[in-house]
Amino acid sequence: MSSERFALAARSHWGIENQLHWCLDVAFDEDQSQIRSGHAPENMILMRKIALNLLTREASVKVGKKAKRLKAGWDNDYLLKVLNA
Repeated sequence: MSSERFALAARSHWGIENQLHWCLDVAFDEDQSQIRSGHAPENMILMRKIALNLLTREASVKVGKKAKRLKAGWDNDYLLKVLNA
């Protein structure tokens, strides 16, 4: 593999990682999380990623992921839409 191709692959990978982290931080304020003991951090990141995927798939409301998350917390009918998406 040439160095140019390797660099392109590495940049592409980190672009995806940075985009996912940004979405998690904006929608769930992940950087402020104080969950640090035992298996809790791994469990919470898994739950946040599942929730982010569900919010992304739900398309009936045209707002951001954070607004969708808040709406799902306030409206049980919308929460069912998100869970069934």
